[in-house]
Amino acid sequence: MDITIFEQPTIALVTIAIMIGALIISRAKKFMIIYSIIFANFIIFFITVIYPNEIIGGLGNIGLGFRPVYLNTEYLPQLYTLFTSMFIHGGFVHIFGNMIILFFIGIPFEERVGAKKFILIYILTGFGATLTHAALNLDSTIPLIGASGAIFGIMGAFVVSYPRDKVIVPIGYIVAFLVRIRVLYAVAIYAAIETFVVWYEASTGNMSSTAHYAHLGGLITGFVLGAILIRPKKTGSSASFNTVYYDPSNPSKPTKFDISNLNPLATTEELKDILKKIENENVDQVRDIWLEHFVEKAKCPKCGKPLHHFGGKISCESCDYKLKY
Repeated sequence: MDITIFEQPTIALVTIAIMIGALIISRAKKFMIIYSIIFANFIIFFITVIYPNEIIGGLGNIGLGFRPVYLNTEYLPQLYTLFTSMFIHGGFVHIFGNMIILFFIGIPFEERVGAKKFILIYILTGFGATLTHAALNLDSTIPLIGASGAIFGIMGAFVVSYPRDKVIVPIGYIVAFLVRIRVLYAVAIYAAIETFVVWYEASTGNMSSTAHYAHLGGLITGFVLGAILIRPKKTGSSASFNTVYYDPSNPSKPTKFDISNLNPLATTEELKDILKKIENENVDQVRDIWLEHFVEKAKCPKCGKPLHHFGGKISCESCDYKLKY
């Protein structure tokens, strides 16, 4: 079978370079990757306004949107559009709506999981969203564009990992109101809206130009990746949300634990109290829970951002602060 590779115009290649360059610069300069994504989306939108046929597709140009027909073996070289389509938007309302939600949801999520996990989840859920739509429209040549699938993916990963955290989100369509609610409720609202729209379109046959199945596909992909890549955490004033499995008939010998390196992080009375509990605890499992609780409460001494704990190391991806204990 013949393999077809579509040639892209120069402006499309420049656009791809902007997408990749924004992500590389973000990591090199150590600032939040969410800002690079939003900035790149707006820059690319202005290019799209000037060169719509070259970027979206039309008048002999294939564009950077993903077309379900690309899953056909003949067109597999065009699968790179799974990535590029996430940065393309078709109108101001489209990009503004996506970027405002991404701003309010993406920043707190990246602060919690770090840039590396954030971009991995963002890209993979974007792929999951697009492939969900494509699976239901395998012969379609209509380009799929927009970041909404990846945004729903971030929502899914967020609610699996930090359901009790509160975020500011826009609620509404024509007139949107910014409200501060728990992630669980925010995602439930958006998921309910998408589910209703999908049901309405399927039952009436009145299909819109919005790929609502892609939104649900991104959300579900986010659920899965959040469960796999991020250890679910409970937030609250105490560590009572955790379950400890300890067999008193066969106690394990407590391991030695030096907390002196953690002292610089105990900047409040609450953190000092938790540190004492860690020091005095003889059951490893319970002590580990208090340690997790301590890291959740503590802030990076260099930049004030949340810290991450894994394998005997505490780190901050925002400024590369690291601490071993």
